Amino acid sequence: MPMGHTATAAAGSGGLTATEHRLANGLRVVLSEDHLTPVAAVCLWYDVGSRHEVKGRTGLAHLFEHLMFQGSQQVHGNGHFELVQGAGGSLNGTTSFERTNYFETMPAHQLELALWLEADRMGSLLSALDDESMENQRDVVKNERRQRYDNVPYGTAFEKLTALSYPEGHPYHHTPIGSMADLDAATLDDARAFFRTYYAPNNAVLSVVGDIDPEQTLAWVEKYFGSIPGHDGKQPPRDGSLPERIGKELREVVEEDVPARALMAAYRLPEDGTRACDAADLALTVLGSGESSRLYNRLVRRDRTAVTAGFGLLRLAGAPSLGWLDVKTSGDVEVPVIEAAVDEELARFAEEGPTPEEMERAQAQLEREWLDRLGTVAGRADELCRFAVLFGDPQLALTAVQRVLDVTAAEVQEVAKARLRPDNRAVLVYEPVTAAEDADAIQEAAETQQEEEAAK
Repeated sequence: MPMGHTATAAAGSGGLTATEHRLANGLRVVLSEDHLTPVAAVCLWYDVGSRHEVKGRTGLAHLFEHLMFQGSQQVHGNGHFELVQGAGGSLNGTTSFERTNYFETMPAHQLELALWLEADRMGSLLSALDDESMENQRDVVKNERRQRYDNVPYGTAFEKLTALSYPEGHPYHHTPIGSMADLDAATLDDARAFFRTYYAPNNAVLSVVGDIDPEQTLAWVEKYFGSIPGHDGKQPPRDGSLPERIGKELREVVEEDVPARALMAAYRLPEDGTRACDAADLALTVLGSGESSRLYNRLVRRDRTAVTAGFGLLRLAGAPSLGWLDVKTSGDVEVPVIEAAVDEELARFAEEGPTPEEMERAQAQLEREWLDRLGTVAGRADELCRFAVLFGDPQLALTAVQRVLDVTAAEVQEVAKARLRPDNRAVLVYEPVTAAEDADAIQEAAETQQEEEAAK
């Protein structure tokens, strides 16, 4: 049986506990009992995301997330979905810059099925990976890119702002979706090598949360995962560290068929897992989270120059986090009007800091969000995996709420003054174009091409 230790309930954990174990092959296992409802959540995080990819093969981590649902040695085709949903469970998988995760929420008596399914594809996916499944999921991912990025209003914003915020060659310069060209270039051998390198038990954390018997759960984990060999070929991701500030404003204007002008910006903020990052989260909550925030009150309610105004935090552990500003203008309002008001509010906040009422409201909001995640078996399983993979200690998930509540108003003001400034942001401005203007631009480009060919 695997060895492990039991943690007592830490201060600020709300009485929640978790036990940690490690199999001989390196798989880390985190268990948390919760007998409130007869369900169990299984969450498996692999320490691989788009930051591990190399130039020319972007999107491979996300493509592989899809391939993991295409069958394994004993589960063919769409069988993983069919078995889980047929047992009354739900499931999915996601890919980010820093990890790929897979998760099921099951009736408690079906927990063994979920563990067996995850172990079967961890241990035997290569036996089912062939050209047909590769082409099938390549097309699925390319279609997902069209639907979520290329063919929707403002769909290019995340990709463009990420590319502006992180310089060429930086591991976070590209987004997990990847480029069409790289998706086309990925081969079956690329996928097989990717699996052998990253989909190993010693590169994963498995959490099981809910109405479980820990001893029986560990016995199942050992039975199904214990014989899967580890792999030592993984290279660490490239260094993602950058200076605290960009040093200048980076700007791009995008002319597209969008419903309204938009101002979007990304500010370089402290890395996740730090007290300064929690302070930045509180600053952005005061400034732009919800209808009681400063930017919403100024732009939407008072000035009526915008229809939406939000400011949120993209937490990243291996690179500076990003403060994400998103404002859609009202009517014929020009972007410079919006931008001037935003800069005025940010400067005032940096000078004065949050009021006691704003601090109380922001901390209560973040506390509620944290407790909402920890209060569900699926949310807690995910957070336990996150803190284990990114910060080495799943127990940190149970005390995250208290760390947010310990941040002071002075710390919030300090991070705002240091980081929320024009010389530390990438700016994206969307200007709408009409269908007629699109047609004129296409015609003009065609005529220019014809003239160039005639000249040659």
